[in-house]
Amino acid sequence: MKLLKLLPVLLFLQPAFSNAQQPVQTPEKNQVDRSLVRNEDYSMAWYALKDTAKVEIGKVDTRILKSDKSITVNTTVKMKNMPDWKDETVAEFSNFAPVKHTSFNVQRDMLLDFGKKNTVTGYYLDKTKNEKTEINEATEGKFFDSNLYTQLIRWLPLKEGYTTEMAIFDYNPASGKGIMKAYITGTKKGTYKNKPVWMVSVTDDISQQKAVSTYFIDSKTLELLKQEVDMGPRKMVMERL
Repeated sequence: MKLLKLLPVLLFLQPAFSNAQQPVQTPEKNQVDRSLVRNEDYSMAWYALKDTAKVEIGKVDTRILKSDKSITVNTTVKMKNMPDWKDETVAEFSNFAPVKHTSFNVQRDMLLDFGKKNTVTGYYLDKTKNEKTEINEATEGKFFDSNLYTQLIRWLPLKEGYTTEMAIFDYNPASGKGIMKAYITGTKKGTYKNKPVWMVSVTDDISQQKAVSTYFIDSKTLELLKQEVDMGPRKMVMERL
């Protein structure tokens, strides 16, 4: 879900320099700890911030299911007087290589199939224009699905000053871009509701690095407790229910 993928400007210069020497993380080589992954159901209240007021937008439900062979992440966005927005991502559990991504909302439907070697197939249906685009895109290199990487962050070896880059795929019919990057630009210790957390600053090329997202991750349970989104004049926050 794209609102869960975004950018910061807090750069820790020395760690950033060190990680610049490391390769971009992909399914072929990554630091994600599979032993930390567990089945999970949680909900986040979603708010828009206006001055000092919080205006509720809706709720985001997430379900994570894992097996020996695969991991599935389902997200459902519920907004008042609007049909639900549903996404499902399936990846291989051995290395988190993408298998399938479906997304359905009031504006568009999308199916991405990563089954064929070096090719992404599927379709994109723009409901506002009643236009359907068949997808058959050649790709080079390995990558994670853009709808999964925001979960992978929690299972990385987070520590003070941790930074890294991840190769991701996100289909955009306007730009035609597919493979791009996500960036963890800073990690620091903090507290949220008296709980110790990792505050992880993230951005990606989907937003052209113009949106900042800060994840508040419980340092003991690795649960996502809060997410702040800074898009310049627009600011949002999601809080775990």
